[in-house]
Amino acid sequence: MDSSTMMLWGVVFSGLGLGYFSYGKKQKSLVPLCCGLSLIIYPYFMTSLSSLLIVGVILLVAPYFIKF
Repeated sequence: MDSSTMMLWGVVFSGLGLGYFSYGKKQKSLVPLCCGLSLIIYPYFMTSLSSLLIVGVILLVAPYFIKF
């Protein structure tokens, strides 16, 4: 795929990760905090678009299924 597509999806997931991170920090909840931090960092290490999207969606829905 095109590198601009990867960059766009990376920005989208990082922006959502920033929201999760700030929510987790404000509510003192570990799962959204860790998922948000992971969403911010992981796009730098992905090389294919499919892996970027799969990992991103998994990290986005993880706080809804994992409750602490």
